[in-house]
Amino acid sequence: MKMQILKSLFTLLVVAGTSTTLFAQLPDPGFKIDGTTAIVITDPQNDFLSPNGVTWGVVGESVTANNTVENLETLFQLAEANGIKVFISPHYYYKHDHSWKFEGALETLMHNISMFDRGDQLQVDGFEGSGADFLEPYKKYIEKDFVTVVGPHKVFGPEQNDLSLQMRKQKIDKVILAGMSGNLCVESHMRELLEDGFEVAVVGDATASAIVPGYDGNAAAQTNFRFIASHVYTTQELKKELTK
Repeated sequence: MKMQILKSLFTLLVVAGTSTTLFAQLPDPGFKIDGTTAIVITDPQNDFLSPNGVTWGVVGESVTANNTVENLETLFQLAEANGIKVFISPHYYYKHDHSWKFEGALETLMHNISMFDRGDQLQVDGFEGSGADFLEPYKKYIEKDFVTVVGPHKVFGPEQNDLSLQMRKQKIDKVILAGMSGNLCVESHMRELLEDGFEVAVVGDATASAIVPGYDGNAAAQTNFRFIASHVYTTQELKKELTK
């Protein structure tokens, strides 16, 4: 009996040691940029990225630390210079969305603070400069032909919009993902696009997440990017890759 217990303990130690070794050797499959590659940016909007946005109090620290605003603009510049298509997956809430009968925690918060609110999907009255509008420095890129703005996603992932359809119709197979916010919309887009058969990389410092007492959304996002994506770039690494 004593010998059996010792054998079991030894087995557990070996397995634990193996797991630690495997974790330390977490592979990086890599990502090759080619003509089927697009950049997808989620929620490059005022409510996330402007100091006047309704979430700045919880995302501002992460946005500032990651240099997110500037890094996202660099992605637009790199895309334009290298002939890479950009797809924007925005987040809008219309008046009818406030009639939902149940919501998750963050959905409730977003509705309570009127985040991404627009009056109606057929109207643009009051949209210019609102929290739902795109950050001003990005508009000069978004208005150009290399950028496609798809329909809005409604919770976190792209399951309810036409992002995948628009990319498939343009023969896109690979995605470089960035935007806001990291542990919610970016991560949800990453998971869904992978399940939909796209090869996905993430630009880790071209995103940011909420940091609140007891919860670090940015740390959670960066961990899951590394676990799930084919590769996690820094903005400078991507710039070097595209300009070499």
